[in-house]
Amino acid sequence: MPELPDVEGFRRVVMTCGRRRCVTDIEVRDAGVLRGVTEKRLCGELTGKRLKKAWRHGKWLFVPTTDAGPTLVLHFGMTGSLRCCRPDEPVEAHDRVMFTLDGSRTLRYRDQRKLQGIQLLDETALDRILGALGPDALAVDRAEFQELLAGRRGAVKSTLMNQSVIAGLGNLLCDEILWRARIDPRTPARNLSETALRHLHAAMGRALKTAVRDGRVPPRRSWLTGRRDDGEPSCPRCGRSLRSGRVAGRRTVWCPECQA
Repeated sequence: MPELPDVEGFRRVVMTCGRRRCVTDIEVRDAGVLRGVTEKRLCGELTGKRLKKAWRHGKWLFVPTTDAGPTLVLHFGMTGSLRCCRPDEPVEAHDRVMFTLDGSRTLRYRDQRKLQGIQLLDETALDRILGALGPDALAVDRAEFQELLAGRRGAVKSTLMNQSVIAGLGNLLCDEILWRARIDPRTPARNLSETALRHLHAAMGRALKTAVRDGRVPPRRSWLTGRRDDGEPSCPRCGRSLRSGRVAGRRTVWCPECQA
């Protein structure tokens, strides 16, 4: 599932593929990924517009257009991605919408499961989306982080995954961050000490720094992420067998020794 690092990678795709390029054609191959906008309106309002500097908040990607036009808004659900292709490259089965830019490049929204998709929004609608989100995980300083988690009744993992608390963290990142901080994911957030919260914030920063650079949560063998899907997964730090269960409705992996 795309998380903050993946969406930051998609932002870079837009910047290298489409910034300042004009949308010369749009092909909607599957309108099932359009949210609150028709194919006719999407094509009518974006064709002829130039793409401006893309920006991201949490797992949302925003691409403004010229001439005070609407903002192209993308969310990638569980399987979405953006690809920059040549116009003559073969179309993949899950390429749902294709934006031709200056006739020389094609920005493709690719998604298998179609759980989220593409919107075209004005400033008021943008404010509604942003108003429902917490601060971006890359921008949260330690004091704000501690304030956001203080007093929360739920498990610390479910709190970290709550986009209205902190925007951008998903299942893989949360497991990785909690493993690095040596915190059991089932621990109530309000039970964490100031020291534990400090370690958690530092672990989040370190994990995000590497993952953003890679454009994904990397499956490195030195990371929990690189071990969680082994047949008999073991902790990269202590070698003990990892435990798996469900927290916040999601498969959760942790080390019963390191995260006791």
